[in-house]
Amino acid sequence: MSLPITRCGVLASGSGLAAVPLLAACGEESGEVDVPPPPASGTALVATSDVPVQGCAVLAEEKIVVTQPAEGEFKAFSAACTHQGCLVSSSKDGVIPCTCHGSEFSLADGAVLKGPAEAALTEVPVEVRDGVVTATER
Repeated sequence: MSLPITRCGVLASGSGLAAVPLLAACGEESGEVDVPPPPASGTALVATSDVPVQGCAVLAEEKIVVTQPAEGEFKAFSAACTHQGCLVSSSKDGVIPCTCHGSEFSLADGAVLKGPAEAALTEVPVEVRDGVVTATER
């Protein structure tokens, strides 16, 4: 029986310890990415003026992406792409893009618009206080 050759299969067939670190390149399947814990309620995230209408701003340290799908409407999501955990990118183009493998997510609800990701981004509850997008409790 002939089995298909895959990158992970080739890496796994290596001998010795040298092959072990290479297996990390095989990534998880879509939807199995570790999502960072949400920020504490009351945490100031970003000024509303730093989030473009129909765009998003990525907060790399917090691993959160804040969006403004319509003027004055703000949403936030985990910035870890559900495909393999790459950080999504900031955008003014009407989507949350992941430039690692081309996935795109909705600004309004984090839903997948274009794969290879199959699962939506996890929402982080926020509100606007004095011109700043702030984390809130669920």
